[in-house]
Amino acid sequence: MSAVQANVAEVLAKTEVSTITLNEEPPSKLRAGSRLLILVERKEDWASYLPSESLMLAQDYLEHSDDVAGRTQVINLCRNYKYLGQGYYCSLLAEARGHKVLPSVRTISELTRKSLYGVGLDDLERTLERALANHPYGSTEAFTLTLYFGRTAIEPLQEIGRQLFESFPCPILLVEFRRADVWQIAGIKAGTLHKLRDEQQHFFADALDAFNRRIWRQPASKRLARFDLAILHDPAEALPPSNARALEQFIENGRQLGIDVDLIEKKDYARLAEFDALFIRETTRVDDHTYRFAKKAESEGLVVIDDPSSILRCTNKVYLADLLKRHSLGAPATEILYKDRPQELELVGRRLGFPLVLKIPDGCFSKGVIKVADAQALVSAAQELFEHSVLLLAQEYCYTEYDWRIGVLNGEALYACQYFMSKGHWQIYNHKAQAGEVNGQCRAVPVEQAPPEVVKLAVDTARLIGHGLYGVDLKQTGDRVLVIEVNDNPNLDAGTEDAVLGDELYRRVLQAFVQRLERKHLGQAW
Repeated sequence: MSAVQANVAEVLAKTEVSTITLNEEPPSKLRAGSRLLILVERKEDWASYLPSESLMLAQDYLEHSDDVAGRTQVINLCRNYKYLGQGYYCSLLAEARGHKVLPSVRTISELTRKSLYGVGLDDLERTLERALANHPYGSTEAFTLTLYFGRTAIEPLQEIGRQLFESFPCPILLVEFRRADVWQIAGIKAGTLHKLRDEQQHFFADALDAFNRRIWRQPASKRLARFDLAILHDPAEALPPSNARALEQFIENGRQLGIDVDLIEKKDYARLAEFDALFIRETTRVDDHTYRFAKKAESEGLVVIDDPSSILRCTNKVYLADLLKRHSLGAPATEILYKDRPQELELVGRRLGFPLVLKIPDGCFSKGVIKVADAQALVSAAQELFEHSVLLLAQEYCYTEYDWRIGVLNGEALYACQYFMSKGHWQIYNHKAQAGEVNGQCRAVPVEQAPPEVVKLAVDTARLIGHGLYGVDLKQTGDRVLVIEVNDNPNLDAGTEDAVLGDELYRRVLQAFVQRLERKHLGQAW
């Protein structure tokens, strides 16, 4: 037995699935719960590895549509994926049958469009320059990188390989790099198993092993969950939307509801197709991976909270200001400032009065927000913030001892909290404070004990954004109730937001996913 054969034999043994053997007879029916199929066009394409029951000829897969039952992961290793060819149809029918397939038809299509990768990519260029600074490839003008499930034998390029695999999930990728003024991607295409050399076969086996271990979290025979929910989080995030204990509560309560909850991170982008739903518990931004996760999940047909539209709407305060104005909902007096109209600063100061508050449109956790006391401070603060955005918001300053946060889910109030200002500060978060004093105290109250006018305005506002989970921040001063902000991934922390509802808070969120998934399976729109 060769080392390569032994490695792949070990990989397939770990899978613990019922599959079928390659033979001349029609394949026998797979049991419900079967998990892994590896498709090849010819028997000899697998000649370097041990025969396995996880293998299936592509033609058999195409012809026997009823012979693969249960939830199945398909790794399509056909010799090519040309349009309307055998490899293309294998991925197409896999998707039609509800199987998870690599590569997907979308990936196959994107790999044929050079416009997607034929230009320099800023982030990738910088990563390449750093990775190749002290590497022999750095002195060349062009080279081809082979990726096996996103892995490469060239360690400095491993991060690049991961990023490319996230963009183009394909078992084997050939990526051509060329240097002009900077490194660029000159071409990307799918590689083929039967053309791998001996040393490449060893690396492919290792990569298949690693990929397999990421996917198969436990044998299918032990999986009783109705649905799989991925929770995206960042263990290193300083101010995450949910603390570690809250994430544990989601996992535990999910188990009781028949939901398999799995914590994933940024590096798990390629795994999204494994799940039925995605819950983002990481601070969202339009220009980072959180938005890409939401878009990818939505395109894969997953139920998503936060959905991409909610992220777009909530992360930009200009949108919210316009929305509230058009619907005549309570909000602080607000004006938009433009970088190319500095002469308007004085007029805005007169209209709103001092002190007033300046905000960049996409700030979060009180970042990018400055209180100014007079006209001179306004000019100085505007110059600072205009370095980050061509538009700013100026708002009247309304001091309150605390802000209301009303959590809204599916258009209904979920929880109510009072967020008190940070000690000696005018905001809830004071990022210059000493450790332990960054944010103020929080007190949860039963929704029915919160002021009805506060709850109503929060719900009315959230319904204009969408049907997801939102945290609406409001101030109540005198007879005025004002919407300050709408958060698309509000805090759900153990010991804080769950102080009134306890486990019921987590169950209601999880039940919202179940309701959406059940409606989706019935073909009903949400």
